[in-house]
Amino acid sequence: MRAHLGDRLVVESPATGVVRRDGEIVGLHHDDGTPPYDVRWSDTDDITLVFPGPDAHIQHTGTDTEHEHADGAGRSSPPAVTRPVPEEDPGDIGRRVAVERRRRGLSREETARRARISPQYLAYLEEQSADPSTATLLALAAALGTTATALRGAGVDLPPGQGHALLRPQLRDLGPEECRRLLSTHGVGRIAVTAAGGRPAVVPVNYEVVQDEIVFRTMPGSVPAAAAAGTEVAFEVDHVDDAMSRGWSVLAVGPASVVTEPDAVRELTRRAHTEPWAGGTRDVWVAIRPTRVTGKRITPAE
Repeated sequence: MRAHLGDRLVVESPATGVVRRDGEIVGLHHDDGTPPYDVRWSDTDDITLVFPGPDAHIQHTGTDTEHEHADGAGRSSPPAVTRPVPEEDPGDIGRRVAVERRRRGLSREETARRARISPQYLAYLEEQSADPSTATLLALAAALGTTATALRGAGVDLPPGQGHALLRPQLRDLGPEECRRLLSTHGVGRIAVTAAGGRPAVVPVNYEVVQDEIVFRTMPGSVPAAAAAGTEVAFEVDHVDDAMSRGWSVLAVGPASVVTEPDAVRELTRRAHTEPWAGGTRDVWVAIRPTRVTGKRITPAE
């Protein structure tokens, strides 16, 4: 008997072939996939060390009819467990788990400990196109302070903040140092400018913070480049946690200018964490030097 992380261990009645118990293999003790296994049982959500008997077989992920029995003989039998195919690519779950884990500053080992799975299984989920069981997904969501729905990617096209407000929310001001720390995480922010004809415009951009300046790249003649250069602008970045009904926002105000010095442009390009999500040729760097930075955070009342 050989298994991989994410396979299912199915225990059948020898006489009737009826499934008596099944669970997800969340830990291996041998590199070749031989028993014993750490199994999260679907009926109790408990994880136990299992030495499979002759009434047990492995159902490999994505396989409905081919099973490997404890005695090593393979045979075809009626599907023991058929899980519905998720609406999203299962690989999306692993990517979302990895992003949320890193955002919260957790190691794989600590996340696995909180979710009661092996670090090797967590690595498998993050790196492969895996489809964890509902129990494992719920455990990971609890460990990361989010929801299984969010890890599956449901509602990704909806604006954040549609969850219920806290029963007793507290809105507090952020100090300058905390504002700068949140700004320095880089990512996507919004620049507010006065466009042609005096019309206001707010444009999302991928940004970096370099030597206390907020910098982003855009196209020549675009709204951020044409309207921001030589003017005072506002730049906002925020985060909303729908699962916990919390969030924060930081607003920076200051003059903007186009970076023209060739060495400075090359250095900004070298240090960039990511390419602009919008694509295309975006080689005009705009720098904002904040003169005022403020922020707010919503938390539960003490």
